[in-house]
Amino acid sequence: MTKAEWQEFVSSGTRTGKAGVVKADGTPHVTPIWFLLDGDDLVLTTHETGVKGKALRRDPRICICVDEETPPYSFVSLWGEASLSEDLEELRRWAAALGARYMGADRAEEYGARNGVPGEILVRVRITKVVALRDIAD
Repeated sequence: MTKAEWQEFVSSGTRTGKAGVVKADGTPHVTPIWFLLDGDDLVLTTHETGVKGKALRRDPRICICVDEETPPYSFVSLWGEASLSEDLEELRRWAAALGARYMGADRAEEYGARNGVPGEILVRVRITKVVALRDIAD
């Protein structure tokens, strides 16, 4: 896929990402995430005491896979380096935008209020590598 194609693919509908980080003991951890693209960055939120939050504070490397789970199957894997922010205004704005994408515009403010609070962190991933394949079962 071209850059425009993979950006459209990951931004389409309510596809979740699967985020992979490495725990302190070296074991991998993968969890589904809500995310948005912001230019060349990927944005998500997480709690500072969760596995992702702790792992990214220790090691900012992250990989996110977004896939189409029906034939002919397509996927985009994004590698990058995360920066973390506790700025509540920015966190609330992005939490609301995430809520709008995944739960609908009518619930955006509800999710902004719920997830834009102390203890939550905004994760901004600077994408450094992309593998994007379309129609892999054809």
